Order: sequence, then C-alpha cells, then structure tokens
Amino acid sequence: MSITSNSANNASNATAARQTADGDRTFLIGTRRSALATTQTSHVRDGMQSAGYAAELHLVHTPGDASQAAQIPVAQIGVGVFTETLRKALEAGECDVAVHSFKDLPTAPDPRFRTVVPRRVDPREVLVSRNNQPLLELPQGAKVGTSAPRRVSQIRAVRPDLELMPLRGNIDTRMGRTEKDLDAVVLARAGLERVGQLERAAESIDPSTIMPAPAQGALSVEVRADDEAAWQAVRHLDHLPSHMAAVAERAVLSTLEAGCTAPVAAYSEWVQQEGTADGAVDGTVDGTEKHYVLRVFGGVFAMDGSRKLVRSSEAGFDISEPTADEGFPAAEEPRWREYIDAARAIGIDIGRALLEDGAAELVAEVD
Repeated sequence: MSITSNSANNASNATAARQTADGDRTFLIGTRRSALATTQTSHVRDGMQSAGYAAELHLVHTPGDASQAAQIPVAQIGVGVFTETLRKALEAGECDVAVHSFKDLPTAPDPRFRTVVPRRVDPREVLVSRNNQPLLELPQGAKVGTSAPRRVSQIRAVRPDLELMPLRGNIDTRMGRTEKDLDAVVLARAGLERVGQLERAAESIDPSTIMPAPAQGALSVEVRADDEAAWQAVRHLDHLPSHMAAVAERAVLSTLEAGCTAPVAAYSEWVQQEGTADGAVDGTVDGTEKHYVLRVFGGVFAMDGSRKLVRSSEAGFDISEPTADEGFPAAEEPRWREYIDAARAIGIDIGRALLEDGAAELVAEVD
C-alpha cells in the first residue's frame, strides 16, 4: 500500500506524488493515522482504483489523535477536532480527497467542498463485554465504558444501576479495558466491522434501546468544489440511499442546533411498500414499480435517563432497491439533488417536532 505523510516536506511530496510515469494524475486521499481511519480510507482508494483512477493514502496528523492518546473525553475536545485538520489539508492542496466519519463533521454545509457518501454499514451500537453478556444481562453495578453523552443518557434509562466510566482511545484500547478495569464497553458496530473484529461483540444493540448517532456508519468523501477531476474520480462511489439516510439524520441534529456530543440520536430504515410513491420521481426496475419509504427516527435524551423525546417521519421514493449497488441517479444529476433535498426535509420535520416537545432543554444539559 502506497502512503504519503504530512511531514516537513509534505507540500513538495504531495505535488510530486500527483504525477505518475505516464503523466496521469494520482489522487492523494487524506486520512487520519488510526487503523480504523486508514482501513475505511483504503476502501475508498480501492473503489477509485477499480474505476481506473490512480490513488494512494496520505496520512494527516490531527489534534483528535493526540486527545485520544491522552484519554480526553470527546465532550471536552470540541466539535470537528477529528475533521478540521483534514479539511484544511484538502483546502490547501496537500491532498485531493478527504475521508471522514460523516457523524464527526459539523452539520452546516461547507461550500468549499463537494461530498459523496459510499454504501453505509450497519449503524447500530455494539456491546463488548468481559463474559460476552448483553447489556440487559450485565451484573448489577457493572462498570461500562463510554464517554458519549448520547450513549450515557440512553444506558441510564435502561440500566440505571450501571457505573458508567469515561472511555477514550482506539478500538483495541477500548476493547482491552474489558480485560482490565471494565466489565463492558459500548462501541459503534461500524468500527468493529471495518477492522474485522465484529466477532468480539456480545450483541448489536437494537436502536429502540440505544439509538445511534446521526449518520453513524456512513463515510463522507470530500473533494474541493473547484476540482472537477477529483469529483469525477469519486462521484461513482456515492450510494444514494445511504446518502439520503445520513443527510436526513444529520438534519435532525442541525435543526436542534446541537453538536455531535449532544444527547441527540437518529436512526433510519428503508421499507418497501406497494405501489408508486405520491409526488416522487417515477422509477422502475425490471419493469416493476418499486416504492420504498425512508423512515427516520430522532431522539433527545435527559442525561440522567429520566426522560426521552422521540419523533419519526417518513417519505416515499420510487427508486430501485436501497441495498443494491446499481440503479440510482449519479451524484449531481438533478434527480440526485431532488432526493437528497427531500431526505433532508424529513429530518428537519423531526427536529422541529422535537423542539416543540421541549428538546432544547435536554440539549442544553451538556452545555
């Protein structure tokens, strides 16, 4: 695997790396240094290479990496700590593509960049426990590691007896705590799946028990808005149903004006129904109408577990099967933008309903 790094000579190295022997451009894909980050970025690189584009990883050190090593809780290090350095490297031309966990990005659109979202992996939470016990079967008073307010609030609602402990570090460090001072840890299933350690999970937690973070399991692949060549190299990676679901969930968060560390969660699912969706763009697959509903749930939770607000909304779309790889409008085509905007509207509706229910008070508990 070819990798460059943002060393003292990174600018000249980056420029040199963009030309192959035959003069074609080699796209540098910016990534954090962690095993998870490089693994998921490698999937993006492989997708670009399979389409005939030369691409390689470019390592970027971020302050978030240092905060992980120092075990600083995520709620204390601020929104965007894992993403802003990558974005600065992309804007400066140090790399041509940047790969983020979509849930870590600020919710406000950034006109500097264009984005595609590859196929999303399972967004649920998992529990890794010392004796392979699920959450509801952990011993009374067991010590469970998690620092995310969203997880803390929901665990307290279903298991108020558990002792919740701060948890930072990479995946191996977190799971290793179950062999030392913790009985269990809660992690994103996507991370374990991507690094090939899903067998370590005692259970994948139902979203009705712990609703995941908005856009969890989705990647955001960004290029500079004025770099048409890079855009053409990544646009085929977009998986529209994943993009729609992630945008809808993030719209819940943005409407609540909450950051990624707030006790706010969202989850979505695609459900097939009979007939053609009213008002949607017509579409057929093999001559058969396919009507799929994007159903989105949003929740806000009291930090002590005493109260939760959950709302849902949905809309129908005449598109091909959401789990398929083919049959969707390409990124930036008019229908693609129409679908994305319609998905965003679902999340906005949920966010507004939650605000009417008093969500602002619960969000403010972590300020």
